[in-house]
Amino acid sequence: MPAPRTVLLTGAAGGLGTLMRGLLPAHGHELRLFDLRAVEGEPDAIVADLADREALREAVRGVDAVLHLAGISLESTFDKIVKANIEGTYHLYEAAREEGVRRIVFASSNHAVGFTPRPRDGDPLIPVGTAHRPDTFYGLSKSFGEDLAQFYWDKHGIETVSVRIGSCFPEPSNVRMLSVWLSPADGARLFHAALTARDVGHTVVYGSSANTRLWWDLSPARALGYDPQDDSEQYAAELIAEQGDLDPGNPDHAHLGGHFCTRPPVWPH
Repeated sequence: MPAPRTVLLTGAAGGLGTLMRGLLPAHGHELRLFDLRAVEGEPDAIVADLADREALREAVRGVDAVLHLAGISLESTFDKIVKANIEGTYHLYEAAREEGVRRIVFASSNHAVGFTPRPRDGDPLIPVGTAHRPDTFYGLSKSFGEDLAQFYWDKHGIETVSVRIGSCFPEPSNVRMLSVWLSPADGARLFHAALTARDVGHTVVYGSSANTRLWWDLSPARALGYDPQDDSEQYAAELIAEQGDLDPGNPDHAHLGGHFCTRPPVWPH
């Protein structure tokens, strides 16, 4: 698949969307921006809700692919998650089907499999074929999104790469993130590969850098052409000195989802 000329970037005003706005054009992508909020410095961005099906259909019209980052990115109430992440993703796929867009890159999450026990020293890396074990309503919505992507491939021939993103920030901020960190530069490399790889059908990949403390198998992402360049290990000594290393006896450290598997949700008001 040649590099898309135009990519619709949903969630363009969010944290990850802001990072990708700055990085993806260097990979040859012209971005059309979409968000519920105005995008600072981007007067041509489309400001609309994913529930606005006419605006969404107009937004996807004529694009070569979609990078779908929009939605609630933290745990919230079930009703809010359903509206933004479940119904919103469905509306996006319907708009793509109606307008003939054949490639979507879906921002899934490691929280779709959050209750999977994390590997210990000597354990094999966690494969993408591990069963869904969501740790939150947010993770549940990402499990739904992956299944929706599979349905639209089987039923309508829309290809998707579902990227189970770890933590994409300029630097890791805690010890758990040493295993799941995705540097912004590697995030752009991975999304570029997902947008341009040939014959992906519905492919699920994990999204992280080539971390020394990696928990999951990156070979499906590498098969798309992803070549991660960064490693969280440069931050390890300082974070471990401040916070201590992962403790096998700490329930917050037992699963991929970390404390999301053990603590009651804190919902925004």
